[in-house]
Amino acid sequence: HEQRRGRRRRKGNSPALGGGCCLRCSCCSCSCYGRRRLRRLRALSLTCHHSSNKEHAEQRAARRPGCRLCGAERRRGTMARKGDASASPYGEPRKFDPKFSGPIQNRHCTDVLCCVIFVVVILGYIALGIVAWVHGDPRKVAYPTDSYGQFCGQKDTPNENKTILFYFNILKCASPIVLINLQCPTTQLCVSKCPDRFATYIEMQSSYRNYWEYYRQFCKPGFNKPRKSVTQVMRDEDCPSMIIPSRPFLKRCFPDFSTKNGVLTVANQTTFKDGRGKTRNVTDLREAANGINNVLDARSVGMKIFEDYASSWHWILIGLFIAMVVSLLFLILLRFIAGVLFWIFIFGVIGIIGYGIWHCYWEYHRLHGIPGSDLTIYDIGFQTDFRVYLQLRQTWLAFMILLCLVEVVIILMLIFLRNRIRIAIALLKEGSRAIGYIMSTLFYPIITFILIAVCISYWAVTAVFLATSGEPVYKVMANQTLCKYANLTCYPETFNTTNVTKLCPGAQCTFAFYGGESFYHRYILVFQIFNIFVFLWLVNFAIALGQCTLAGAFASYYWAFRKPADIPSCPLFASFGRAIRYHTGSLAFGSLILAIVQLIRVILEYLDHKLKGSQNAFAKFLLCCLKCCFWCLEKFLKFINRNAYIMIAIYGKNFCTSAREAFFLLMRNVVRVAVLDKVTDFLLFLGKILVAGGVGVLAFFFFTHRIPILTQEAPSLNYYWVPLLTVIIGSYLVAHGFFSVYAMCVDTLFLCFCEDLERNNGSTAKPYYMSASLHRILGKKELSPKKLMG
Repeated sequence: HEQRRGRRRRKGNSPALGGGCCLRCSCCSCSCYGRRRLRRLRALSLTCHHSSNKEHAEQRAARRPGCRLCGAERRRGTMARKGDASASPYGEPRKFDPKFSGPIQNRHCTDVLCCVIFVVVILGYIALGIVAWVHGDPRKVAYPTDSYGQFCGQKDTPNENKTILFYFNILKCASPIVLINLQCPTTQLCVSKCPDRFATYIEMQSSYRNYWEYYRQFCKPGFNKPRKSVTQVMRDEDCPSMIIPSRPFLKRCFPDFSTKNGVLTVANQTTFKDGRGKTRNVTDLREAANGINNVLDARSVGMKIFEDYASSWHWILIGLFIAMVVSLLFLILLRFIAGVLFWIFIFGVIGIIGYGIWHCYWEYHRLHGIPGSDLTIYDIGFQTDFRVYLQLRQTWLAFMILLCLVEVVIILMLIFLRNRIRIAIALLKEGSRAIGYIMSTLFYPIITFILIAVCISYWAVTAVFLATSGEPVYKVMANQTLCKYANLTCYPETFNTTNVTKLCPGAQCTFAFYGGESFYHRYILVFQIFNIFVFLWLVNFAIALGQCTLAGAFASYYWAFRKPADIPSCPLFASFGRAIRYHTGSLAFGSLILAIVQLIRVILEYLDHKLKGSQNAFAKFLLCCLKCCFWCLEKFLKFINRNAYIMIAIYGKNFCTSAREAFFLLMRNVVRVAVLDKVTDFLLFLGKILVAGGVGVLAFFFFTHRIPILTQEAPSLNYYWVPLLTVIIGSYLVAHGFFSVYAMCVDTLFLCFCEDLERNNGSTAKPYYMSASLHRILGKKELSPKKLMG
């Protein structure tokens, strides 16, 4: 060939004039060399065999044959197949399939084993809830119970007029949280009022005529032996060894702690007698005192918050309704003026943040010169009245700096991503057009919300019943160390009829702890972990079902050649039916993997909470690294699962195959993924921020009585930030519910678009399914025009 080319150059011949030896095939881009072959073509009036007949050429092109004269295409295809392993590590592109026209209809069940396991786990979860309902009693959370399992204040019982729980030895309780959880290892008794003085059993015996009538109300019912020895009384736990001034809180008697000149006291005393011959300092109860003070402060704040909700709940619902209307209007308008709305959103967010910066500066300047405003947050410490912080200049300065940083970041992102934003706007328009044809998808998040609400409710109820499943357990307490019945479980009702007292004189059946010794009670912690795990699994399954359903509906839109004429009827319902009927196992498989990672993250958070006081720097560093790694793993799995569900909705394959194909498809189009998909997510996030921020600003002016027309209607609140934060968070969640449909639509259309580019080339035989707008945006031109509707 080189010799012929050189000879042709010397003679000045040109292939275009027929003097050369090279002629390129217009179909397969091969080269046919040789004068004789050129003459043969001219004799046949052909450029190549592909163009002999147009219809025949299209059929041959669809079969991708080689050149009949030189076979170049065939050889090139063979070489390409041999080099696929090294040239494309992410699999082969999709081949043209004339029969493919959207989500596969003829499917089979996938991941059947995981489906069976999922159903069995659900049945086991229901059984656990039933067992917990039988053994548990949630009234223990609100109503205290004595050591005999009777509720204080319960009607038609001896405790009807005794509504407060009294602890024999408060020192055995590690913290008030233990008291509230009914796990304090001491005898508990229902009383009508808490003690209001210091007294011990020894002091009562020395002058029992004066103290006995008062002291006996804190002893076991029926006990009337004031001369019984202290040792025997303490052994049998007939009466407390001491009583201290207390006050009722959560229907339980807590020591009446107070501080005097910075010193912790109880009834203005710093010491007390424990009834066992020792004088103890009130500081022995410091841990309990600190915990009780915190609980009391939290209770005060909680009551005020409850009052605020009670007086503003209907206004909160109105705010959430406004957020829903604004979100729905946004989605409708996005179909027609996506670009204009986007820039309105951009300037709206910038304007809101700018107003926040100005307001912070105004407050910062207003507080100048006011006494106490120059204090730091560190100086005043933690305060339950959060309005105190708003009187500090440092608070408004910190807010202003934070808002300035957010403003700068948003502006820089707009500058560097301005070209990509135009592409994302076009995708939003295409997504809006798809939702316009399938309007029912906007209301599917309601189904997901209901499923998640059911899961949360069932989990919470089961957790409460499991936590309140403990029953009072009694143990044999014997004075003799060789008593074989010591520490064995006993029952107070029948203890006196047994021979234990004969074999072990002085033995008593005393309260030990709340719990149980059955299989169920021994594994309460395991059941709680199982409850959390199945809850995470079910929530992820509900989300996966919604993603797969929406993906199937939007894929039906994209692969409709003539839109909307070729869109199947009820695409959302059909996609939901396919997901439930054929792919429950695949959705459960993907949800299971994600739930395991989330459970590990929960355990790591629990360990981190327990090790906060630890001084081991290496353990803290290791735990921090593990938390970071599993957070990244969870985000990656969510991304993979989301795209795997799209492939499942389209092709109906199992989870692993779909995840691999989705990952390879994304890696073959990694630049488009980074530019189009993520920029679109950013735009939708800005929409959520604007909806939540706009409604939040309106709520702020309303609840702070700054709207003159509605000043009389605004409720009086203890903390205006309570309904304000509720409206802002609720508005964001409402907007997220609507925009999640959009995000799933864009992701599905993007994957379908990538598949379309690989399957088709725009020819008449292999036309693109993408709309004309995507052609113009991405610079794709069809070799043969086609008529598109929509």
